[in-house]
Amino acid sequence: MGFEIYTKDIIDIILVAFLFYTFYRLLRRSGAINIFWGILAFVIVWFIVSYAFALELTGAIFDRIISVGAIALIVLFQEEIRNFLIRLGSQFSILNIHRNIHNKRQQTLNENNATQIALACKNMAKTKTGALIVLTQQNPLVEYTSTGENVNADISARLIENIFFKNTPLHDGAVIISNGKIKSAACILPVSKNTTIPQHYGLRHRAALGIAEKTDAIAIVVSEERGDISVAEKNTIKTVKIEELQQILTEKL
Repeated sequence: MGFEIYTKDIIDIILVAFLFYTFYRLLRRSGAINIFWGILAFVIVWFIVSYAFALELTGAIFDRIISVGAIALIVLFQEEIRNFLIRLGSQFSILNIHRNIHNKRQQTLNENNATQIALACKNMAKTKTGALIVLTQQNPLVEYTSTGENVNADISARLIENIFFKNTPLHDGAVIISNGKIKSAACILPVSKNTTIPQHYGLRHRAALGIAEKTDAIAIVVSEERGDISVAEKNTIKTVKIEELQQILTEKL
């Protein structure tokens, strides 16, 4: 019997810890993490008053506050709680099948987009057409997409090549690709002030490194002078072959 009680206590502690951790993540995501610490402090005081010291009157008042407070929290965080329950329910739902199918379709689409971008860079490298393409990651780069012309089109090699074709209105600047779409063209990017950049790198390369230094984006440059392809990420920029570019694009998309 003693072992059975001990096992129940362990399970009880694990469940309570899980509930508090879930509640903590919920409030952290909503930006109200201080509320969590306030609630935790209140629960600890309530537990001490009601169980450790067995103060019946004070404990009864705390019980009432807990009851009302629980309803208030549900009303206050109804949207977050709803989203959490949807995610929790989806883990045990037949909808997982549809989600897996959607994920496979999305993966196929991403691979196709990577191929289209790589093909465009390959063709532009052959004709020595200068190009600067930026792939967003977590940061949507809204402050930079707003500096160019809104495109919001599906990714295709022909469209990218047409944008960077010499003397076209949008060829001077960067194309920003986000969420499987060509968001904007002719965008203005910050220029890197890194003094170690090789002298043969031009303004496009410095802009590519500039955006990579300031954000988590990946920038691809096609050189107008040499016809080679470079990739900038974080604080580095390097020349790559078309096979390497295809692999980088597949991973980042």
